[in-house]
Amino acid sequence: MTRHASRRDILKTTATLAAAGVLATSRAGSGGAREAAPAASPFHHIDTALRAATTSGELPGIVAMAANDSGIVYEGTFGERRFREGPAMTRDTVFRVASMVKLITSVAALQLVEQGKLSLDAPPPDIDPALSAPQVLDGFDGAGKPHLRPPRRPLLLRHLLTHTAGFTYRLWDAEELRYLQALDKLTAAERGKFPRTALMFDPGERWQYGPNIDWVGKIVEQVSGEPLDLHYRKSIFEPLGMKDTAFVVSSEQRGREASGHRRLPDGTLKAEPMEHESKLQGVPHTFSGGGGIYSTAPDYLTLARALLRGGELDGTRILRPETVALMGQNQIGRVEAGILKTTAPGLSNDVDFFPGISLKWGYGHMINMQPVPEGRSAGSLTWAGIYNTYYWIDPKKHVAAVFMTQVLPFADHPALQVYRQFERGIYAAVKTG
Repeated sequence: MTRHASRRDILKTTATLAAAGVLATSRAGSGGAREAAPAASPFHHIDTALRAATTSGELPGIVAMAANDSGIVYEGTFGERRFREGPAMTRDTVFRVASMVKLITSVAALQLVEQGKLSLDAPPPDIDPALSAPQVLDGFDGAGKPHLRPPRRPLLLRHLLTHTAGFTYRLWDAEELRYLQALDKLTAAERGKFPRTALMFDPGERWQYGPNIDWVGKIVEQVSGEPLDLHYRKSIFEPLGMKDTAFVVSSEQRGREASGHRRLPDGTLKAEPMEHESKLQGVPHTFSGGGGIYSTAPDYLTLARALLRGGELDGTRILRPETVALMGQNQIGRVEAGILKTTAPGLSNDVDFFPGISLKWGYGHMINMQPVPEGRSAGSLTWAGIYNTYYWIDPKKHVAAVFMTQVLPFADHPALQVYRQFERGIYAAVKTG
């Protein structure tokens, strides 16, 4: 029987690797080529796989990092920020991590719960009729006009945090798309009688990924009395030293940003134009708790490490251990989570990251309830951003990791294949016996 690595095993491996000088494989802020891990290194096979993915053109560029309780155990940079045009990927490359802000928003909301300013089991503050007087879609009449009704149970903060409130993204919900299309066919007077945002099911009835955490972001702003960017900076980013995580970027950060890329029908990649300069600082902005944020692999790994360690890192605590434990527990009961059917294949493939494995949702993460072969333990935590940025946290084996690239559509098959190679390589490297 295979023996899984204990915390002592991993720490021992880390100490051995550090002594051998193979952990610090990139230089922060350096544009120089990354030094490969020695052939004898447990991480040599990861280097080989990630380098092959970028040199072959499967992916434009990758920054991948992993850590345990005591520090970083692997980091690798491969390929280019812009496919076939450069410059080379570096440790401090800035990525659009999109929905990975949902974890940050969840942390911010739970901080307010700890402070007694919010309650998981109470209706959210009355900041919008969509929350205070929600309506549930109950089918369509013969003319295609929607039928709405009040929900059968109250909408609570815990429903929003677990994507069980009933709000959905049309990108992965055909009924939401049909509802919006039906509204567009109505006259302006008729359209005004319907909410633009309706629930697709009763709160707590099922799981469906959607703008639930966008609403949580609005709640955090209202309760904290601060704009979302300022509140996150004060309560999470600055305490943890996450200097490159923000909703808007400086001109210096823009100079380190990776380009977006699109997978063409023939499987090749095409670089897309850089974002408009309005994304730079100094322009008025609104912020979302559900998307639109930038970060780097070291920054996001810092957050993951803090949660891996029960809410504390390098003497800074952002959440109590008991709150972090709740984040990693199944909060949706018998409901299943994590499987999405796309309505726009150009933006996302169908999503089922772990076929045959039961998936649940905690506060901020998806949870795999069985172990992943050659990879993460049962009870590991994960989510992602639409441009194929990913993280996972394995509390049992004490491993956290991030994998960053910039490709559409979401759940890109080549990206997921390389991500899985990275995951398997990390666990093979820290496994003993």
